[in-house]
Amino acid sequence: MTTATSRAYDHLKQAILDRAYPGGALLSEGEVAAEVGVSRTPVREALLRLETEGLVRLYPKRGALVLPVSSQEISDVLETRELVETFTAGRATLGPALVEELETLLAAMREHSAGGDGREFARADRCFHRALVAAAGNDILTQLYDALRDRQLRMARLTADDPVRTADAISDHAEILDAVRSGDRRRVRAAIHRHLQTAGAALHARS
Repeated sequence: MTTATSRAYDHLKQAILDRAYPGGALLSEGEVAAEVGVSRTPVREALLRLETEGLVRLYPKRGALVLPVSSQEISDVLETRELVETFTAGRATLGPALVEELETLLAAMREHSAGGDGREFARADRCFHRALVAAAGNDILTQLYDALRDRQLRMARLTADDPVRTADAISDHAEILDAVRSGDRRRVRAAIHRHLQTAGAALHARS
């Protein structure tokens, strides 16, 4: 059974990741409690948990500030992603199963971009990269990558509603997929590096 705290936490976290509560927004415990249909106590507990995750900062008697995505956070996440993604690309099994999975995810990205669904576009984008990481078969690195999930999704939403940026991202992912089809690991790593550099520039422009 879902607890009141879990309901408040899930509501708040999803709203922050989707930027329904954008960076800089000040959240009132009472208003959130009314939205979720719970008392203030579980909302307060949920906000404490989100503070430990670096998504909000609590101010007694004032509420909770949704922390904006900082330029430093963007740099740190992209640096970590490049280390993990280029390393695992050098060890991934570049076979038909991976190609098929990436084709499906790229098709989903195109569909969500055409439909203007930035939330699902961002999810398909992340799943595309995670599939490449997981294909290396290193569970610890995959878990490390999964730990970046929320930060990745929140950052991706900064540009996922921009049709120019999504078109560029689709082109980058198509290049990565072609490299995977070729079986050339060096080419895959180079394509990932170029994509992350381009994504980083776009994100920094929005931060």
